[in-house]
Amino acid sequence: MNTKRTRIVLIDDHKLFREGVKRILEFEPSFEVVAEGDDGLTASKIVKENNPDVVLMDINMPTMNGVQATADLVRHFPDTSIIILSIHDDESYVTHALKTGAQGYLLKEMDSDSLIEAIKVVSEGGSYLHPKVTHNLVQEYRRLAQENMSRTAEKNLEYRKPLHLLTRRECEVLQLLADGKSNRAVAESLYISEKTVKNHVSNILQKMNVNDRTQAVVSAIRKGWVEVTY
Repeated sequence: MNTKRTRIVLIDDHKLFREGVKRILEFEPSFEVVAEGDDGLTASKIVKENNPDVVLMDINMPTMNGVQATADLVRHFPDTSIIILSIHDDESYVTHALKTGAQGYLLKEMDSDSLIEAIKVVSEGGSYLHPKVTHNLVQEYRRLAQENMSRTAEKNLEYRKPLHLLTRRECEVLQLLADGKSNRAVAESLYISEKTVKNHVSNILQKMNVNDRTQAVVSAIRKGWVEVTY
């Protein structure tokens, strides 16, 4: 049976890094790296010639950086999904990239499983953030929320599991997502398989009517459904 392969373009000015990423992706039978580039300025030409499903885009490049190149691709090739690759986990970088139109944001310290998972999620129309990035965004949300809450209101924020909506296991998974854990880390914490974790996450997103895990976590914090200790 012929299965459609996800066509991928790599844009990064570090050749050694590109080769490492390409080697990882070649082990995934449903992926095909169709082209590479070393500058954001050439990204549009490469995408036009190769019609990829996903572009892995370095954020720091000469001549034109990844965010600028992403804005250009989003404008001219709206059907192509873009994942930013970065060494920066600062909330401002992440927010800027996502506002520009990127569907994913990965740190270059990612493991191969996270890279593969991100491409699969994004190619299916979802969004994916590195767990550490999610953690930092949630921290920033907490800081801003606390600035706008009186001390009395904050003390009255009651932690309560959303058992009216989620199963007990889904509540556990949601809490671990709020702790910034990846699917693998959640699986190890709960002694279940990663496939089971993915099913739980999918159910959580559907029940909470959100598009990705970051939205789920932020919504859960706002409603007092998870404990956030950091």
